[in-house]
Amino acid sequence: MSRKEDFLAHIEKGYATKGDCITMGAGMVDNETVTGAYIKVPLKTLNRHGLIAGATGTGKTKTLQVIAENLSDKGIPVLLMDLKGDLSGIAQPSPGHPKIEERHEKIGFPFEAQGFPVEILSLSEQDGVRLRATVSEFGPVLLSRILDLTVTQEGIVAVVFKYCDDNKLPLLDLKDFKKVLQYATGEGKKEFQSQYGRISTSSTGTILRKIIELEQQGAALFFGEKSFEVDDLVRIDENGRGYINIIRLTDIQDRPKLFSTFMLSLLAEIYGTFPEQGDSDRPELILFIDEAHLIFKEASKALLDQIESIVKLIRSKGIGLYFVTQNPTDVPDDVLAQLGLKVQHALRAFTAKDRKAIKLTAENYPDSEFYDTKEVLTSLGIGEALISALDEKGRPTPLAATLLRAPMSRMDVLTPSELEKAIGKSKLVAKYNEDIDRESAYEVLNEKIEKAQKEAEKEKEQKSSPRKTSPRSRSTRMNPVVKVLTSATFIRGVLGVLKKVIR
Repeated sequence: MSRKEDFLAHIEKGYATKGDCITMGAGMVDNETVTGAYIKVPLKTLNRHGLIAGATGTGKTKTLQVIAENLSDKGIPVLLMDLKGDLSGIAQPSPGHPKIEERHEKIGFPFEAQGFPVEILSLSEQDGVRLRATVSEFGPVLLSRILDLTVTQEGIVAVVFKYCDDNKLPLLDLKDFKKVLQYATGEGKKEFQSQYGRISTSSTGTILRKIIELEQQGAALFFGEKSFEVDDLVRIDENGRGYINIIRLTDIQDRPKLFSTFMLSLLAEIYGTFPEQGDSDRPELILFIDEAHLIFKEASKALLDQIESIVKLIRSKGIGLYFVTQNPTDVPDDVLAQLGLKVQHALRAFTAKDRKAIKLTAENYPDSEFYDTKEVLTSLGIGEALISALDEKGRPTPLAATLLRAPMSRMDVLTPSELEKAIGKSKLVAKYNEDIDRESAYEVLNEKIEKAQKEAEKEKEQKSSPRKTSPRSRSTRMNPVVKVLTSATFIRGVLGVLKKVIR
């Protein structure tokens, strides 16, 4: 048996699947593609999370696009984080190219061009369906972790939420939360102290500064109504294909705090909303987090712990998370250990640090009799990758250098008119893009403070104005002689004497 035949048998055995699956491409050995050596990933294991890594320009985004398309085709909705702005082309079919045909001929199946149903979402003022959440939905624990607060400060945040619950004050946006904090150490100090204990002004000042820092990254646009319902991420179109939801994030690349805040809140909401699914045959929703290092870049230890917990638990809800980044070392080890599918594009060894990273990356993959992993990592071409997945029983598949299939949709952005048309067809724009500012904690407390101030001013005026006295009260302050001379008894006596004299 030749080496190619041996490799083909090795791949067919390791990637055999009875259930539905996604075909990533064909395996390669000795720098040649083995036609028909299909690298398949069962739908059953796609909720075990994954990693797409590699140097700039090696094809990570196209791999993401291929997986998203195939999931949509299988009726599985997808959520994509589009930080570079190059994923909207999924809505339009590929124009095709001779090199694409040549690639698919090597893989062993024909190329088919098609567009997919998309929903354009936005965290900022960009066009698209607005994504928002209220402060109440975050809750005190998550909000404290995002703000990286101390234990004492977390306690104050918990008290603020308790006060708002007890007094039926809606916490919708950040101005509501700031108002309650200010009230707790200002006009409402006595009220808070009698019911919840003393609150330090220095602690509330620190919390306010951290909220302002979050606002400076654009969080004011994210907090508010109407809250986005995560059930709208799992829609299926009339042809049975899952919607590919694309969040446009091109204008928040330099605001990692906002990005990580949004991601954590979204994952928490999905985890809290979706029912337990157990070990099902297909995922409910797959999320791709492009430029994943932005989530972990400025995350506090508490925030990282929260992300790691959600990654470990959310797969039971049928949710798969896929991190897309340049180097696997961008992802914390505890998260990396949870990732079942790894698609590793080429890495570049320009420095000693790069070579060390390649060595560490190679150790993340199973040994193979067909490859020197460290060598392959630096010699892969564009659109080629090392793949390690899980089979239907959850066992790691053989490591395979793979010639990846081409995206069926356009590998480019939509034109402004195409984008406008895609957003215009959306059923969610009318549902979420109306700005709502109903009465909440900010307005209620302002009214309460204004009323208290008016009453205080009225009381002050009453104390400072001169008293109006009655005629009776004035008589009591008369000279005693005058009082006697003007008394009724004295007058009657005088009149009596006069009457006698006259007679």
